[in-house]
Amino acid sequence: MEFYRSHVLVCGGAGCLSSGCEAVRSALLDAIKDLGLEQEIKVVTTGCMGPCDLGPVMIVYPEGVLYQKLKPSDARAIAEEHLLKGRIVKRLLYKEPAAEVPVPTFQEMDFFNRQTRIALRNTGKINPLVIEEYIAADGYSALGKVLTKMSPAEVVDTIKRSGLRGRGGAGFPTGLKWEFCQRAPGRPKYVVCNADEGDPGAFMDRSVLEGDPHSVIEAMAIAGYAIGANQGYVYVRAEYPLAIKHLGHAISQAREEGLLGKDILGTGFDFDLEIRVGAGAFVCGEETALLTSIEGRRGEPRPRPRFPANEGLWGKPTLINNVETYANIPPIILNGPEWFSSIGTERSKGTKVFALAGKVRNTGLVEVPMGTSLGEIIFDIGGGIPGGKKFKAAQTGGPSGGCIPKEYLNTPVDYESLKELGTIMGSGGLIVMDEDTCMVDLARFFLEFTQDESCGKCAPCRIGTKRMLEILTRITRGQGREGDVERLIKLGQWIKETALCGLGQTAPNPVLTTIRYFRDEYDAHIRDRKCPASVCASLFESACQNACPADVDVPRYISLIRQKRYAEAVALIKEKNPFPAVCGRVCTHPCEQKCRRAQIDEPIAICALKRFAADWEAMHPLPPELPVRRKDTKVAVIGSGPAGLSAAYYLAKLGHQVTVFEALPVAGGMLAVGIPEYRLPKKVLNAEIDAIKALGVEVRL
Repeated sequence: MEFYRSHVLVCGGAGCLSSGCEAVRSALLDAIKDLGLEQEIKVVTTGCMGPCDLGPVMIVYPEGVLYQKLKPSDARAIAEEHLLKGRIVKRLLYKEPAAEVPVPTFQEMDFFNRQTRIALRNTGKINPLVIEEYIAADGYSALGKVLTKMSPAEVVDTIKRSGLRGRGGAGFPTGLKWEFCQRAPGRPKYVVCNADEGDPGAFMDRSVLEGDPHSVIEAMAIAGYAIGANQGYVYVRAEYPLAIKHLGHAISQAREEGLLGKDILGTGFDFDLEIRVGAGAFVCGEETALLTSIEGRRGEPRPRPRFPANEGLWGKPTLINNVETYANIPPIILNGPEWFSSIGTERSKGTKVFALAGKVRNTGLVEVPMGTSLGEIIFDIGGGIPGGKKFKAAQTGGPSGGCIPKEYLNTPVDYESLKELGTIMGSGGLIVMDEDTCMVDLARFFLEFTQDESCGKCAPCRIGTKRMLEILTRITRGQGREGDVERLIKLGQWIKETALCGLGQTAPNPVLTTIRYFRDEYDAHIRDRKCPASVCASLFESACQNACPADVDVPRYISLIRQKRYAEAVALIKEKNPFPAVCGRVCTHPCEQKCRRAQIDEPIAICALKRFAADWEAMHPLPPELPVRRKDTKVAVIGSGPAGLSAAYYLAKLGHQVTVFEALPVAGGMLAVGIPEYRLPKKVLNAEIDAIKALGVEVRL
């Protein structure tokens, strides 16, 4: 056996591959060779390590130092400094978002140390193409234990007592499903792995197949022994070429080692596997549609009952579980059901893998005990929302799930809690949204996806989702009508009750949950013809103007300032706000938070430009605004705060005779008595109040 003083594990998952990990690995090998360290350092390509946002990544053992966002040019520095001289290259270390302090080892990173890895126990730690590395990590020990020491009934009972529930979305008790299939009459029986991971933003199953394919093979062999099956199929979509390659290689290795095929481990048990590649239809994630596709026909759901456990593939009893469910089986067999059931909650046992994506700092794969709060996953592990933005909602369960607002960040993530909120666990997709997300447009996006992917077999899904999409599209284009929300609720409930399969029944979830928690956004789109998040292009002219509470035409007055037409810029501002100098000093400038320039570097200093133009006008007095022809109408305004004075200003501009009544000894309300002089000089405030009085407004103190 060869011994090395250091092992360098280079992430070879699909995410890091797309970021250039192969070039980094090649450069590292060249540097190691140049330094004469080939006999001391071993470089291993692993599966996904988890922190996909940091890729390409590598970990140097035995220290556990993690280097991130690597380039080929960084490889030589790592080889010369760390591998040769023993000095950590600090500039390549990860920095925690809160402290911005380099974290030397991955064990110290919140992203890793808050996880409990069972399904992902080997991904990122072993070379998935070397079966010996899997065996060295207790691989196939569970299969050996099952075939030599346990009866099929004992295996099923172990899985039942563990409390493992299906990780594909429905959460049905895995042991119960195995028992149904074991007791079902009929031969032959089949074991199927559903690796058709169709949810946008989900990649948990792909990563397991890429990084630890033998765990699935071993689990399926155990399942075959438990239910009396000798043949299994892994149904995986064609979009996962690396997963297919690694799985095929692992199956060949297992056959060569006598762990698949005839007379496994000399016990007389026969079991073999085949890969069936799907075309990528979302509906084939539904188990009956998947079986139809394996049979070589168009992937369409079948009415139930009968269930696949009784009448599945080619009409025979069939056990179907997804990749993550199978990945939990070997540890349960080795460590016992009590060990597994001690993790999680009373009704949701074990851990769950999530694909953390969207507006969150640390995107990637995380595995946490059931019952971990949503906030802990997003903020403690995920690092929170980037760019100083506010958390708005999280989407669980993909197109079949729903949105969870910020009020429920402390909700434990388990099957029962999510169901109470109107969403589902799903396969584990977790998309984080910030304040720039339009929830109406989000619902439209997911429904458009579901509608496109509908197999069309049943009218509720085929026609119902089409009608719902039409309504949502109208709303996002500024053509919404009163009653549209009620129609969406009615249609959604009808589809949930009548659609043929689970995908159709859950299709309305994103719409119904966004209405439930973000009804105000629907009302803004329909009644005010406004998209608060500045996403729906038909409902705003510019994001900065849309964010301004006074609806000031920001791009236009910035353009006027650029042309040095300062007086015109101030006049434009006053069309919507009579206090440009005041707001130039105390406004919270939400416009800058929406400024598109921030996507390049920094937002335009909109508030400062407003102040500049207003101060220029103060230093270059212009003729006062001429009062319009007076009308006989008299208007009383109670209170001389900014709202009262603004009302008085625009009423006077219309010719009304306005009197403002104020209980305080000074005009200006909180502008005068609540903001200190250093922030808002009284001279500036009084100048703008005097301009309002010049229009004929009387202020009585």
